[in-house]
Amino acid sequence: MSAVKKPARIALAIAVAALLPALAAAPASALPNDDKPGTQGQPGKTRRDPDPPPAAMSTVGGALLGQPGTQVKLGPGAPVLPMEVSGRSWIVADAENGQVLASHNAHWRLPPASTLKMLFADTVLPKFPRTDVHTVTPADLEGVGEGSSIVPIHENLPYTVHDLWLGVFLRSGNDAVHVLSSMNGGVPKTVQDMQAHAQDLQALDTHVVSPDGYDAPGQVSSAYDLTLFARSGLQKKDFRDYCSTASAKFPGAEGKNHERDYFEIQNTNRLLVGERGLDPYKGIAGVKNGNTTNAGATFTGVAERGGRVLLVTVMNPDSSEGQAVYKEAARLLDWGFAAAGKVTPVGELVPPRSALPATTPQGSQPPSSAAAQDPAKAAVTARKGPGSGGVATAFGIAAGALLVVAAGVFLLNRRWPLPELVRRKR
Repeated sequence: MSAVKKPARIALAIAVAALLPALAAAPASALPNDDKPGTQGQPGKTRRDPDPPPAAMSTVGGALLGQPGTQVKLGPGAPVLPMEVSGRSWIVADAENGQVLASHNAHWRLPPASTLKMLFADTVLPKFPRTDVHTVTPADLEGVGEGSSIVPIHENLPYTVHDLWLGVFLRSGNDAVHVLSSMNGGVPKTVQDMQAHAQDLQALDTHVVSPDGYDAPGQVSSAYDLTLFARSGLQKKDFRDYCSTASAKFPGAEGKNHERDYFEIQNTNRLLVGERGLDPYKGIAGVKNGNTTNAGATFTGVAERGGRVLLVTVMNPDSSEGQAVYKEAARLLDWGFAAAGKVTPVGELVPPRSALPATTPQGSQPPSSAAAQDPAKAAVTARKGPGSGGVATAFGIAAGALLVVAAGVFLLNRRWPLPELVRRKR
């Protein structure tokens, strides 16, 4: 069994902000295990061309989201956006009602790196009970790219599905992804499943080539789509548990008398666990980070403060400061919590197509209305009282929060919240 430790409790100060310039990003390095210097992706390529965003992008979620540059509508008393945000693309959204508070090139199709594992998990995680045991074959590990982040997984040894998902979420293990893909019928089938799920989520910027996010020609996503993946994944308890796990014991090679050795793995999400000049972010509970040569650093995070749950995605910051993707995500979260209720949304996170009535066009969302203030509001408002860290208690239970009719179809004009809100001990 995996022993999980809870991260330290350290608060971040809210950033004093200035206006955000529209910046184009530049250098990026390949980082296996998502945060260490190395060669994941395309060895030898350490810079990308500073190309501008497309003049016109997808308008899923709203027309403003399809425009290049920064989109924000500040109201009275709203703080200005933080100046030190250099991400090529980013988005700040309310995880419950789906309102996009601000964005920058939200639909720019860029390499996603290991943040694509959110789509992989959201697609494959429900298919296998966590107690299932699988003995890894050499064929399971075929196709793991050179320089990939690995757990590592050993051939000819058994692992529970729970172990494999810990490897995916904590170590961003491409080997664990390939084993689970093999269990799912192989990499090609898993890619097909992921693409179909992306289409259902209306994540139309996404083209899946490799299920692990490893650099591959044509593999792209966007800050908007990655945020959709996180929002969908967070509807699932196991997804929430794994993405909020700080550290765990993982089975290693066999020792004497065929006994398994265990070693500790730690989540590479630095806003969750701290380290390397960062403190854990107050209220953080996931989601996923990534880093490859083509993608640079990418990150999607979810955090809660004062009963509000925000999602932030940052793709490929162009900054010389260390751990830039995390620091920029933290600044945007700080801004989002301070600006909530003081800005006019610039768009929405759309619900899945399968949750819409058959007559609702693709790429659209039921309009917001006073129905958002119905009794379901009480079900998605944060409960009072402290929570606690670690997998089992990283999220508090908000009863009745899943807004579905008896048939399991979302109602028009109703919010699509997280069924269990993020709770982390303060």
